[in-house]
Parts: sequence; C-alpha cells; structure tokens
Amino acid sequence: MRILVRGGLVVTAAEEMYADVLVEGERIAAVASPETAEGWLRGVDRVVDATGKYVVPGGVDVHTHMEMPFGGTVAADTFETGTRAAAFGGTTTIVDFAIQKVGGSLREGLDAWHAKADGKCAVDYGFHMILADVNDATLKEMDGLVGEGVTSFKMFMAYPGVFYSDDGRILRAMQRAAHNGALPMMHAENGIAIDVLIAQALAEGRTDPRVHGEVRKALLEAEATHRAIQLARVAGSPLYVVHVSAAEAVAEITQARDLGLDVFGETCPQYLFLSTDDLARPDFEGAKYVCSTPLRPAEHQAALWRGLRGNDLSVVSTDHCPFCFTGQKDLGRDDFSKIPNGLPGVENRMDLLHQAVVDGHISRRRWIELACAAPARMFGMYPRKGTIAPGADADLLVYDPAAKHTLSAATHHMNVDYSAYEGREVTGRADLVMSRGQAIVEGGRYFGRPGDGRYVERATCQYLNGG
Repeated sequence: MRILVRGGLVVTAAEEMYADVLVEGERIAAVASPETAEGWLRGVDRVVDATGKYVVPGGVDVHTHMEMPFGGTVAADTFETGTRAAAFGGTTTIVDFAIQKVGGSLREGLDAWHAKADGKCAVDYGFHMILADVNDATLKEMDGLVGEGVTSFKMFMAYPGVFYSDDGRILRAMQRAAHNGALPMMHAENGIAIDVLIAQALAEGRTDPRVHGEVRKALLEAEATHRAIQLARVAGSPLYVVHVSAAEAVAEITQARDLGLDVFGETCPQYLFLSTDDLARPDFEGAKYVCSTPLRPAEHQAALWRGLRGNDLSVVSTDHCPFCFTGQKDLGRDDFSKIPNGLPGVENRMDLLHQAVVDGHISRRRWIELACAAPARMFGMYPRKGTIAPGADADLLVYDPAAKHTLSAATHHMNVDYSAYEGREVTGRADLVMSRGQAIVEGGRYFGRPGDGRYVERATCQYLNGG
C-alpha cells in the first residue's frame, strides 16, 4: 500500500521542515518538498492531510514491565493491553524486561517472556534481560543473547533477596559486557541501607505511603549511582542508569560525562511532573504514587530538566509497571513496604513531553530526540526506529500540537483503575498512529489487532565506538 502524508511539519531529532512523506508497504520510501511530492499523487492508495500538524516518528519506550510479577502480584497490563495503550499514546516500539529467576538460566527467562508477548502485541517490541543470578553459566549465556539481539542487561543494587546483585557480581557482569558489547543497565539505589531504614520506620509505626519516599533517600540513589559508575570504569564498560530521580544522582552522571565516560542517564515523566506531594496524599491515595526510585520533592525537577536539556540525561522512558489501586496497591495498606512498586504511564509519555515543549522546558527536536531517536540509538534500533527517513520503518504520528485533552482513568486504555495524572490537561495528541505503514489508531479509534507488533532484534548501543 502506498500512502502519502502531505502538508505537515516533519520533526525529527535533527531537523524540522515542511515536507511530504511517502510510505510504501512497511517502510518510508521518500521525504520531499510538497512541490516534488506533487508527482507522487498519482498511484497512491491514500493521501493523509497533515496540514497544521506535526509528522513525527513513533515513540520508542525502552523501559516497560508488562505482566511483571512483583510484590506478591503481577503488573496489571498484559502485552496485549499495554501495547495497545502505548499505540493510543503514540508509542510504536517498546523494550520490555525479561527476568531471569534466581537459580534459572537466562534462556528460560527469555523464553518465558517471548511466550507472554508472541502474537499479543499491538506494536513492535524487544527485550532487555534482567540478571538476577550472576554466575559462570549466565555470564557465558550473555554472549549468546547478544548474538540474538538482546544486547542490554539490567542489574539491581536494590531489593535484597529479590533482584539484588552485590558489587562483585555487578563487576563480573560489566566485565563480560565490555567483552561482548552489551550495555549494562543499573537500578541504582543502596538497597542494603534502604532496608535498614525501612525496618526502623516500621518499628516506629510509620506505615504511610509517604514514608516510602522518606526511606529511599536521594543520597542513597546518588551513592549507588557513583558506585555503579566506578565499577563500570574498572570493568571498562559503558553504563545506562535507569529512572534517575534525584538531583544528586544527576550530578554524579554529569561528572562522569564531563570526564568523557560512556555513562548515560534515563529519567521518566513521573519525576518531571509528580512529587512527594503526591506520595503524601491522604486516605492512602499516596499508594498510587509508590514507585522506585521514589518521587522526590518538587525542587529536584529543575535539575532533571537541566540534565535533559544538556544531554546529561539522554532518554525519557516510562518504567510503566501498573498495579491497580484496588486489589494490588492496597496490599500495603498497613505497611508501605508491601505496596507494589510501579506506576502506569506508557500511554502518556509522548503527550507529557510535548507539554514540556509547550511549557518551554525543551525544544520540539529535543522532544523527538528524548522520546524517539535517542532510545532507538541507545538500544540498537536506529535508523529503523526513531526517525523519519527513507528506508526507516513507517512508524509515524500525525500529531496535532493544539489539541487539548485531560488525562484520566475514565478515558485511558491502560489496564489499571487510576491515572497518575488524573485531571491534568495537556496540549498535543496524535490524530493518526502508523506502525510499519499500518494505521493502528486514528481519530481516537483502534484499528489494529493483537499480533500486529513484531519482535525486534537489536544491535548494540550505537553511541559507542563511533556508532
């Protein structure tokens, strides 16, 4: 099928121009001036009028947790519901986390996640691998997975007894990554110290959701970030720090990047738009906002925005891990440490970041870089994903920059009973969402099917070695 998208302002991370985009089958065939595109009108099957709109790449969200078991329950979004919600929000590629069980192999974990996702996804998807048990066998397995397009491996300095890895295991995995080209990802919080503070708070009778933020201190995020950076330096490996929330952690990443180190930081919309004020909401409402790293006092947001503008923070992902307020979050009604950690957001990221453009925090091109191009480059999918160029997948949004709408659980498509941004008005929304040339959302209606999304084998990080 040949589709011509006409009259829009094409915005990529590199440039903005009024141009027409020709789609042939699943790929972008050409991008040219409207005058040149006149000659394409004959022979196209459909013309999309994008006058007054932006034409931007589909979003790339490289941090989601669909169907993730955690805290005695399972994340509420399946691969089917979560990727459909992503599509409604203008995200056309996700990278989720397959989990190795302690005592199990990486292969078993990856196969389990393939089984969950295969034939279910509305948009294209890939996998990172969570290393929960670093040993000789799993280190060897890493090499094979890199060859299969699973080129990033996440470890946790938090959650002792669940996902936690000590410094020795982290160092060994980083050394292996330096050898095979993989990108280590780090949840950087000092979980050993945090567990001490949790126990002390509970012993004092402090059980409210707000205490979650008080015990997971910003300094313990900064300390772990510093330690992860030094371990990566010793190993000679790059490092990607997930969900950076604290000004002190941003400072550690900035210092590393100023030294020319291959250290990259990611933040998430919840840290840019929410705060400890939300964790402190009365009547247990704060439980809706329990995630880790935790929400911080609002003054941390300025440092995050500076980091995004100056590229000390390179990517905005969602860490989408939804748990319903009723029946899941309330598992911790009498003990904040038992509240499942995670927020919904895969449907909201593109619009919230466009709101940041409207509010003057970032430019249009930086919006597309943070949400599309940089995550695609970081995780080996560019230029197939994350840009508008001949040969790229035809993942396109016709985006109305003036459309105002209110975020609400009553209208969202995520399989969760609340919105973290309930009642927030945002400006900007995708009128048309195309995934590999197929219109899957248009005019607020879903036209896709489960299984439209395909698995993406990824190359290694394209910011390394001049890539």
